[in-house]
Amino acid sequence: MASWSAARLTVPLWLCLLGCLCDQNVYPSVGTLFVHKLDTEDYQQLFLNKSGRPYPVSFRANLVGFPDLPRWLRYTQRSPWHSAYLYGSPTKPGKHVIELTVYNRKTFETLREKIIFNILSPTDVPPLYEAEFLIDNVDVEEMLPPEARHNFQVPLQELWNTQRLSVINVTSALDKGGRVPLPLPGLKEGVFVKVGSVVPFPECLYETQKPQIRQQCKEAKRPVLCSELLSNDFRIDWCNVTLVDESESSPTPLSFEPLEWDEEFKPPSDELGETDYFPDYLLTMLLPILVAFLLCALLSYIMCCRREGVEKRDAETSELQLVHQQSIFSNTEELRHMASNRDVPRPLSTLPMFNIRTGQRTSPMDLSGDSAHVPLILSQQ
Repeated sequence: MASWSAARLTVPLWLCLLGCLCDQNVYPSVGTLFVHKLDTEDYQQLFLNKSGRPYPVSFRANLVGFPDLPRWLRYTQRSPWHSAYLYGSPTKPGKHVIELTVYNRKTFETLREKIIFNILSPTDVPPLYEAEFLIDNVDVEEMLPPEARHNFQVPLQELWNTQRLSVINVTSALDKGGRVPLPLPGLKEGVFVKVGSVVPFPECLYETQKPQIRQQCKEAKRPVLCSELLSNDFRIDWCNVTLVDESESSPTPLSFEPLEWDEEFKPPSDELGETDYFPDYLLTMLLPILVAFLLCALLSYIMCCRREGVEKRDAETSELQLVHQQSIFSNTEELRHMASNRDVPRPLSTLPMFNIRTGQRTSPMDLSGDSAHVPLILSQQ
C-alpha cells in the first residue's frame, strides 16, 4: 500500500505538459512489491481528439540506453483499452531511469516521458519465512490493484496470526512456464503471490508439505487445506505452495516427514576399471557395413544374373514382329499380283475424259482400246 501511495503522489501528467511530458519520480523499496499504474484515461487526454471519442493507447517501457527493462521490473497490459502496469520487487538500492513511449493506436501519435525509480533500502527487518501461493482463477492484472492484494492479504494475516505480513512479489504463471489457457470463460492464466513475515509459518501451511498431500497431488487429487482462506474469491492451488525458511544457514524448502526408502542407497564406487569399447566398435561399424554388402550383392544378382529371361522375351517379341511384317508384305504382293492379272475392263468412272496438258477430250464410251493394263498416269499422256 505504501508503494502504491508513493506512486500516486506524483504530479498529474496534464499539469506538467509543456510541449512534452515531465519526468516522474517513484520510490520503491527493496524486497517489497511495487506497482506503478499507467492509466490510459490520463494519456488519452493528451491526444487531440476532435470526435470526442477515446483513443486506444499502448505503451512501451525500456531502460534508458537499453532495449529491455531491469530484471526485477515487469510490464503488462491486457489490451490498448486497459490500464498498464509496471510492477516488481527491487533487489538492491539504486536508481533506474525508465523511458516510457505512449502510442496512439488510432492516429499513430507518440509521446515520451521518463519515470525515475529511486530504489530505497528496506526499512523493516527482512522476512525470514516466505510462502508462495498459486492462485489459478485470476490474471496478473487482476491481482496488481491494491484492493485485490488487500483482499488476499487480510485473510492470510488472520491465518498467520500476525499483522507483520507483506506481499513480496507477484508473478504471472506464464512467466514461470505456465500455458496460455483456452479462450473459454472462466479460464485464467493464474498468478503466483509471494508473501513474507518474521513470524513462523502456521501449522496449516506445514501440512501442504507432507508426503500424504504430495501423493494426492501426484494422483491428480486437489486437496483442500486452510479453509480460512476459502472465504474469499481466490482459489489457491495447494499443490503449488512453496515454503522457504531463511532463518537457517541456507534457504531450503520445508519438507516434513521425509519419505522412507525401501533400501539403503549405495553410490557407485569411484574406482572404475578401463572400459573395452572394441565390441561396441564392431557393433557400430561392421554391422552396417555387412548389411550394405548384402544389399549390394542382392542388387547385383537382380541386375546381372537375371537377364536371360529378359533377353529371351525380347527375342520372342522381335520374332513376332518380323513374322507380322512378313505376312503384311506377302499379302501386299499377292494383292498386287491379283490386280495385274485381272481381265475385266475398267469402270467408266476411272477412264480419262480430259487431258489437262493436251486439251484432248476422250469419250468414255470409246472402248476400242482396253486401258485396264495401262497405268493411269501413262494413259493421260
